[in-house]
Amino acid sequence: MPPIANTLSLDHFVLTVADLDAAVKFYEDVLGMRHDTIPIDGDTMHTLHFGQQKINIHLSGNEFLPKAHVARPGTSDICFLVEDDIQTVAQRLHEAKIEVLYDGKVVDQLGAQSKLHSVFFRDPDGNLIELANPVTH
Repeated sequence: MPPIANTLSLDHFVLTVADLDAAVKFYEDVLGMRHDTIPIDGDTMHTLHFGQQKINIHLSGNEFLPKAHVARPGTSDICFLVEDDIQTVAQRLHEAKIEVLYDGKVVDQLGAQSKLHSVFFRDPDGNLIELANPVTH
């Protein structure tokens, strides 16, 4: 039986947050994302753009519909590929007083396309954030 649809790429995902301003500031300041707002039915959708994707930010208790069955702050685990050297990123996180897991060390992971050199930390809601460089050799 053929699949119902062949997936091409990821367009966006949703993060549910406890503090909208803190989340937007974090993703702008730490990850260089661009904040935008979109008026929807008398409300405002907040989005964060990076590359050709975006994150829709929903405030906990005021989510846009449809929403995930269980939409709670701190339940996501996200990996972003970055162009900056991952050792430099780890140092910058340390300098910004953002706790890097694994004692601040870069660790090896397995990504969708290759092995990765990664650092892990948490956003203001406790979501696990992984920043990674693909291993090219």
